[in-house]
Amino acid sequence: MRELFEMVGSVAASDANILILGENGTGKELIANAIHRASLRAQGPFIKINCAAIPKELIESELFGYRRGAFTGAVTDKVGLLELAEGGSLLLDEIGDMPAYLQTKLLRVLQEREYRPVGSDRVVRVDFRLICATNVDIDAALKEGRLREDLYFRINTITLRVPPLRERPEDIPALATHFLTVFAERYQRPVRTIAPEAFEQLLRARWPGNVRELENALERAVLVSKGESLQREDLPEALVPQAEETSGDFVIPPHCTLAELERMAILRTLQRTNWNKQETAHILGLYRPTLYSKMKKYGIRDERAQQRTAALKGQAR
Repeated sequence: MRELFEMVGSVAASDANILILGENGTGKELIANAIHRASLRAQGPFIKINCAAIPKELIESELFGYRRGAFTGAVTDKVGLLELAEGGSLLLDEIGDMPAYLQTKLLRVLQEREYRPVGSDRVVRVDFRLICATNVDIDAALKEGRLREDLYFRINTITLRVPPLRERPEDIPALATHFLTVFAERYQRPVRTIAPEAFEQLLRARWPGNVRELENALERAVLVSKGESLQREDLPEALVPQAEETSGDFVIPPHCTLAELERMAILRTLQRTNWNKQETAHILGLYRPTLYSKMKKYGIRDERAQQRTAALKGQAR
């Protein structure tokens, strides 16, 4: 993380496009905020748009704006977010979810620094610093055509990877202590320390939701704690197993290939999570698109989907 912030300090003053990679909850937007605050555009606006949170048919009008009468419901002119970012920075969060046709238009804007709002002949010239963020597996997105290769090369002048919390467990004590202080002050609770048993459990947890999950866990623990020291039982139940596993050492079946072991791990994890692919990907430390690719590779099919299909066929008969 120190190396990451050293890189942020090195590139913030430039106008280079920046791509921030990381799982959900790792703090990609906080990194983007730090870049803008340390840039020469810090006094300008910082406009943010989550490409995954806006319906695909509305993203274009949000980015580029539109002229009154351009489509049904366009009763007034609307200034686009690209124009609002003039002189500042623009964050396109989850750019991996941007529709392909819009990626083409964005590429043209980055090349020419001008565009036309929807339904307008007016040419808008723009000057902004582009920051993109995504949690998708870039290699898989490029291979599957979900992210244009030419746009990728345009937006990743500088690539910053925010590591998941499981890759930096040494940060957990400092983060947990920070969140404890914040929430104890916010809710006026007497808790001041974290018991060793609670710390041990925090260090053992996998944290699929990363720093955001840790923050939520500490907020909950502070609210339910009864003394000055946060105890293991104050943590969310999902972090505290009801009973320790005593199954012994893991035994690898004889004559089992690495591919067969991987298939077995994926299948059993899917079954344990009731075929929740997002949770399975978190547990296995994979990006969700990578999990889909491996399921296809090993011929693993969703048992629930097969059951629903069979049920629908039975009803049709």
